[in-house]
Amino acid sequence: MSIVDEIAKSLGVSGATVSRALNDRPGVSAEVREKIIAKARELNYTPNVTARALATSQTFNIGFFFLQKAGLPAAADPFYTEILHSAQQVIARTDYHVAFETLTLDTVARPVDFRFVRERRIDAMILAGPDIPAGFITAMLNTKLPVVLVDNRLGFSPVNCVNSDDETGAFHAAQYLLDLGHRHIGVIAGPLDWASTTRRMWGYQRALGVVESMIVHMSETTIESGRAAYRQLMEAHPEITAICAVNDSMAIGAIREAYRRGKSVPEDLSVIGFDDISWAELNDPPLTTIRIPRQQMGKEAAHRILMLLHDPDLLASEVIVPVQMVERHSTAPRR
Repeated sequence: MSIVDEIAKSLGVSGATVSRALNDRPGVSAEVREKIIAKARELNYTPNVTARALATSQTFNIGFFFLQKAGLPAAADPFYTEILHSAQQVIARTDYHVAFETLTLDTVARPVDFRFVRERRIDAMILAGPDIPAGFITAMLNTKLPVVLVDNRLGFSPVNCVNSDDETGAFHAAQYLLDLGHRHIGVIAGPLDWASTTRRMWGYQRALGVVESMIVHMSETTIESGRAAYRQLMEAHPEITAICAVNDSMAIGAIREAYRRGKSVPEDLSVIGFDDISWAELNDPPLTTIRIPRQQMGKEAAHRILMLLHDPDLLASEVIVPVQMVERHSTAPRR
């Protein structure tokens, strides 16, 4: 009998209800969700960390983890490595150390095998990125180790998290293009189940009132997916004169594909990104974007995890850090 079936039988609920609760999905009441999570903890659904070990031993290590992008080394992700370094600077002033490792798809699919917890290598963890599945996060919360999310949140389970003001930033990005005179504006977005994508879409739509056909969602937020999204968007709406991209990598991909198809940026097409990664300023042309204060996010995450180590009973809260418009040369008034 699987753990899902065992919990369902024990509580007299359906397996689907158990699965939704363990993966932070809607459709489960707060009372039932709490019972399911408690039963999962009781049945050791999470990695094998005993209460005695948690109470009596310390490693003085704080884990920092983000999901490995396919085919890329960890150092190739400029967004989360900068957050990591900032968090390290704060934690280095304490008795704790940062243990960093990227997560694989196999790891997040089987949280019971996560060796950092199973072998008791860390006292707490920071999980960075919107692509870490909710099921893995809830399993980590069930270990009773302090957990802080960065650039992510759960929809139905309380969790400490640090996020940028995605909705406001996206609203300002779209409004900026409107102020330049653009009226046919497309949106290139990431997966619908990412918290940052959802919030940025709220901001874009609040400014633009975008119809669904003017939005392209991709399963990845890379340069190549930006190229593909640009092709889809322009084939459906060749009248588009400006694009909001949900991150800088996709914006850069859209610009490269526009060049390949004979368009000039920003003369024929304005493009605005989000994040302000190091590549944005080096792009041709330098990318107009929304800057996320990654150093501040790292510091906030470090401060919160240290507070939780001192007082594990602190109520879960979300820290929202402000963002900033950076005007460069990939945008111009509509011709």
